[in-house]
Amino acid sequence: MGCKQDYEAKRVSAAEAVKAVKSGDIVDYGFFNGKPVLLDQALAARAGELRDVSVYTAVTMPPVPAVVNFPDSFMYIDWQWSKLTRMLHGHVATSYYCPILYHRGPFYYRELLTQDPNEKLHRGRRSIYYEDPDKSGDVKWITMIQVGPMDKDGFFNLGPQNSETSAKIETADVVIVEVNPNMPVCLGGNEEAVHISRVDHVVEAPAEQVLFDAPQVAPTEVDTQIARHIMNYIYDGCCIQLGIGGMPNMVGKLIADSDLKNLGGHTEMFVDAYVDMIESGRMNGSKKNIDRYKCAYTFAIGSQRMYDFMHNNPALASYPVNYTNDPRVIAQIDNMVSINNAIQVDLFSQVNAESLGMSQVSGNGGMWDFVLGAQWSRKGKSFICLASTHTDAEGRLQSRITPQLSLGSIVTIPRQMVDYIVTEYGAVKLTACPTWMRAERIISIAHPDFREELIQAAEKMKIWRRSNKK
Repeated sequence: MGCKQDYEAKRVSAAEAVKAVKSGDIVDYGFFNGKPVLLDQALAARAGELRDVSVYTAVTMPPVPAVVNFPDSFMYIDWQWSKLTRMLHGHVATSYYCPILYHRGPFYYRELLTQDPNEKLHRGRRSIYYEDPDKSGDVKWITMIQVGPMDKDGFFNLGPQNSETSAKIETADVVIVEVNPNMPVCLGGNEEAVHISRVDHVVEAPAEQVLFDAPQVAPTEVDTQIARHIMNYIYDGCCIQLGIGGMPNMVGKLIADSDLKNLGGHTEMFVDAYVDMIESGRMNGSKKNIDRYKCAYTFAIGSQRMYDFMHNNPALASYPVNYTNDPRVIAQIDNMVSINNAIQVDLFSQVNAESLGMSQVSGNGGMWDFVLGAQWSRKGKSFICLASTHTDAEGRLQSRITPQLSLGSIVTIPRQMVDYIVTEYGAVKLTACPTWMRAERIISIAHPDFREELIQAAEKMKIWRRSNKK
C-alpha cells in the first residue's frame, strides 16, 4: 500500500480516534505546541463514560486542555509546568507535577515503560505508572500528538517539539496524530519526523488551528543590567544556551547589536532571541565542535515570527532531548555558555528555580543538564540569574537572596554544581569556593538594603569572616 492510500485508510474523525481510550488507560499528549486540540476535546466529551484515565504532557500551552474540566475522569500530569499549568493547579485538584531529568526523557519511555510481560520489575505493561501491577497488563499507553502535514514520502514532521516524541511513539500501544496545516517544518537533526507506518489513526485539524503565539516579555531595567553583566563573559566563538523571558531576550538583542562574531547555538529551547542573533550574522555556528553551522535545539516556544523563521530553515537542527540535553554531548562543545533563571538562592548557594515555597511554579527542565554540561565544556561557563528582590503580595520588598531557602522550597541545583550567580549588582563565581567565601560573594550581589541583615544571618550560621575584621 502506498503512503497516500495508507493515510486515507487511517484517516478518521477525532471522536472515532479517541474510542481507543478505555478507563484506566494512560494518554500521552504531545509536549509544548504538540498538545492535541481536537483530540483533547473529543476525549473530554467521553468523560461520562471514562474513569481513572491519566493524561501526561509537558509545558501546557493554550488552549486550555478540555480534560481538566473533568477531574473525576482524568488525572492531569505535567512534566514541566507552564503559567497555564499553574493556573489550572489552583482550580483542579487532580493536576500534578512529575519531576524528571529531562535529558533522560526518551530513556523513561524506551527502558522503563517496558512491554515485556516477563520483566518482573514491571509485571505486564506500564506497571511503573500503575498502582496495581497485577492489573497493569490491561492498561494501554496511547500517544496523541500534533504534527505537520504528511510529505510525499509519508513523513509527518513533528514541528518545534522533537523532545521525547519519537521514543513515546515507539512504546505506545496506539499512536494518533492530529495533522495541523500550520505546523512549521523543522529540519533535523534526528528523529524530527514520524512515518505513516508508525501511526494508527490520522485526524485532520482545521485550517484555522494555529500554534500558540507567545507574547514577548519586554526586558526590565533589572533584566538589562543582568544581561550586561553576562555580556562581559561572552567572546567570539562562544556557544550560547538561553531560556525564555525578558533577560534572555535582552542578551539576544545585546549580542545582535554587538561586534561579536562566529557564535554558536546549542540549546534545549529555541526562542526569539536566537532569531535576532542569527539574522544579525553574529551567530553562524562556524566554531562549534559538533553540528557546525547549525543551531541545535529540542523544542521551541515563541512568536509567529519565530515559527516562520524556523520553517524549512537549514541553519537549525531539531534533535531529541537525549542529544541536546545530555551533559556529555554539551561538554563536547568548547566555550559553552549556559544562561538560566532562578527564583531564589540561599547563602549556601543552593538554587531554587521551580517553586515558591511549596507551590510549584516551573520545573527542573533542562537546567540541571546545561549547568553541568557547560562546566564540563572546555572554557565553558554556567550562569544562574535572578533579580535581587521581588515585591510580595502585601507590597513589601523582599530579597531573593536569603539565609536559607523558604520552607518547602525545591533545591533545583545543589550548591556543589553552581558556577556563576548573577543579579543586577554583578556576577560572582562560586566554583570550589568554601562556604564563607560563597556567602561573602553572594551577599556582595544582594540588594544593598538587605546586605547587613544577610551578614548577620551568615555570622549565626558560622559562614562569615569579613565582619570579624571590622
